[in-house]
Amino acid sequence: MGRLPHVSTAARTGARTAIGVSTLLVVVHATNDAFGGMLAALLPTLQVRFGLSETILAALVATLSFSSSVTQPLFGSLADTFGRRRVGALGVMTNSVLLSFMAVTPSLPLLFLLLFVGGLGSAAFHPAGTGIARGIGGNRKGLVMAIFSAGGTVGLAVGPLVIGALLMTGRLDLSPLLMLPGLLGGAAMMWLVPQQTRPPRGTKVKYLDVSLLRGPVGLLCASGILRSISYATFVNAMPLWLVSQRGLATDSAVIFTSLAVFSLAAGTGGIVAGALERRAPRQLLISGSMLAALVPLAALFVLTPGSLAYYAAVALAGAAVNAGLPLMVVAAQDLAPDAVGAASGFMMGFTWGIAGILYIGVGALQEAIGIGPAMLLAYATLIPGAALASIVLRRQWRAGLAAAD
Repeated sequence: MGRLPHVSTAARTGARTAIGVSTLLVVVHATNDAFGGMLAALLPTLQVRFGLSETILAALVATLSFSSSVTQPLFGSLADTFGRRRVGALGVMTNSVLLSFMAVTPSLPLLFLLLFVGGLGSAAFHPAGTGIARGIGGNRKGLVMAIFSAGGTVGLAVGPLVIGALLMTGRLDLSPLLMLPGLLGGAAMMWLVPQQTRPPRGTKVKYLDVSLLRGPVGLLCASGILRSISYATFVNAMPLWLVSQRGLATDSAVIFTSLAVFSLAAGTGGIVAGALERRAPRQLLISGSMLAALVPLAALFVLTPGSLAYYAAVALAGAAVNAGLPLMVVAAQDLAPDAVGAASGFMMGFTWGIAGILYIGVGALQEAIGIGPAMLLAYATLIPGAALASIVLRRQWRAGLAAAD
C-alpha cells in the first residue's frame, strides 16, 4: 500500500489560519452591512416620523451610499499602505457605533450626519476585507471572494429582521446596543488577522488612482453601477411600494421578510456563480445573470405579497442580480494586479456609491410618474449593464488567450 502524501505542519497550520480568517471576515462583513439593511427597513417609519417625500428618502439612501462606497478607492489605497487589518477593524467599529443610533436620532439633519460619517467606516472596511480575502484565496479567489461577499448580503438580510423585531415590539430605544457585535468583530480582526507585508519604504502610492477608470476597469465599473441601481431600487423602493400600493403597514413582517429573502438569495447567487467559475465563462455568469434577473423583478408587480410565488420571485431576483458581483470584483483585480485595493474599492464601493447618488433620480421619478413605473425603468438598467460587462470580459478573455500563446 502506497504512503499518503505528506502534508507539512506549516501547511496544515496555514490552512487552518485561512479558514479561521475567512470565517471571521464573513461574520464581520455581515455585521458591518447589516446597518444598510436596517436603513432600508426603516424608510417607511422615517417617512411617517419626519413627513418625508420619496426624494428625501432617496437622499438618505444616497448619503449612506456615497460615504460608504464612493470613498472606498481612497480607503483601499490607505489599507494597502498602512495595513488592511488595522484599516478594516477601525472601519467596522466606526460604522457600528454611529449607525446603531440611526433608528433613535431625534432630528433629520443629525440623521444625515450619522449616515455620512458612519458610512465612512464601512468604506474603510470593504476594500481592506476584499484585499485580505484575495490574499488567502489561493487558486480559488473567485469562490473565496464570493463567500466573503455573501457575508455582506447575509448582513443585509439579517439587518431588517433585527430592526423589524425591535420596531414591532416597540423597543427601538435598544437599537444602540447593536454596536456591540461590530466592536467585538473589529477587536477580533486586530487580534486574529495576520498583518500584510507593507510596501517598501519610499514607495509612492496613488491614494485615488482615477486612471483606473480610464481603462477596462472603468467600463466594468460602469456595468457595476447599472447593476447596483437595480439592487438599490429593490431594497429601498420595495418597502415603500408595498406600503403605498399594496396597503401593508409600515411594520408589516412581509416588508422585513422580503428584504431578508432578497439579500440571502443574493449571497447564495454570488457563491453559486463563484463555484461555477471554472466550468462556465465569466461573461455568461455575469451578463447572463443580470439579464435573467429582469423576469422575476417584473413578476413581483403582479404577484400577491407574502405568497409562496412572491417569495420565490424575490429569491430568484436577488440571486440573479447579485450573482456576478464577486466575479466582477475578481475581474477588476485581475485587470489591475498592482492596485488590488483600489480596484476592489472602485468595483465594490464606487459603483454602489454612484448608484446610490443616481437613486435620488429614481426617487424623484417615483414622485413624477409613480413608484411602480419608476422601479421598472430602474430595473431596465440591467440591460446596458450586461452589455458593458460582456464587452470588457470578452476582451479580457481574448487577452488571456493571446498571453497563453
